[in-house]
Amino acid sequence: MLKVLSPLLSMQSFLPIRRPAFLCLCLVLAGAGSGTADGPALLMPGIAASLTRSIPAEPASVLTGSQFAERIDKLDSGAREQAIEKEILAGHMPGFLRNLIPVTLSYTSPQGKSVHATIFTMPEYLAIGTDTNFLRIPMNLYTASAVARRLGFILPTRKMVDAIYAQSAFHYSPEPMTAGPEMRSTRYYVVHNGKVEAQSRSLGVTIGALVSGHKKDVVITNRLDHNPGRIAIYGWQRPGGAPIQPLSTVHGACYADYSHGIRLISETVLVDGAPRSVYDLLQDPALAGVLSDEGPMPNVRSLLSGAADQSCGQSQTAAVAGSATALPHPRLF
Repeated sequence: MLKVLSPLLSMQSFLPIRRPAFLCLCLVLAGAGSGTADGPALLMPGIAASLTRSIPAEPASVLTGSQFAERIDKLDSGAREQAIEKEILAGHMPGFLRNLIPVTLSYTSPQGKSVHATIFTMPEYLAIGTDTNFLRIPMNLYTASAVARRLGFILPTRKMVDAIYAQSAFHYSPEPMTAGPEMRSTRYYVVHNGKVEAQSRSLGVTIGALVSGHKKDVVITNRLDHNPGRIAIYGWQRPGGAPIQPLSTVHGACYADYSHGIRLISETVLVDGAPRSVYDLLQDPALAGVLSDEGPMPNVRSLLSGAADQSCGQSQTAAVAGSATALPHPRLF
């Protein structure tokens, strides 16, 4: 145990946690990689509280996913993005999203050294609502980056997405909907959410279990460094793990549609038992391969910080409200 705690305690200055909470973090991280045949183990409350300390507490006032869908029904996408960011940063998200799940990744360096890392991921895509009534909510890159930074998280890499899928307790099947301008409408968001909920009931998904397969992930990639002003998406795996969506930066950063999901990963990663900043790790030429199949990401900080400082004007996106929101919404569940 002392061998496990020593590297963690040496990193205490890296984790701005009060001493009792940090000790709890050390003790729990020692067994973070243990899981079951059904998927990775849930983290104990101590570590969840440490890694999610920047997420606001659940407000006293309740906002369900259905209520939020009605509230944004007639907004253009610019105003909708603002409303999404506001409610998430106010803490209006399902409580189970605060219970992170460890996912392990491995890498063998060209020199033959084996490296093992544990990331801590939200079990589901970002959503607004309660544990029993929530709307999985797509976002453009600017909103997603701003939310991730404020909450102390990062967007996943392609390699992380694959690892999360492989270690998920439940796998949804993709539910593509008819392509067209309505893909970006709130109505499509709600309809697709209902399809996922129907699968959830059929699969017997338990609240807080690690799930995947139902959305394309908004990801970080070196391609964004060469294609600024774009959003990168990847995933939507078919049964068996083959993705419908290869890594792509075809859309502008202001783009979001019903098929996109925002999965957040903690900024703290374990590498062979020692905590590291995910940013530092992704920039490390010797170790980045454990988290990224693209190798090191030297500009990963600027990819997200630059995006978080931008926004999409409503004039660019007003057409999204369109005819789709004039139709009655189906029920979320």
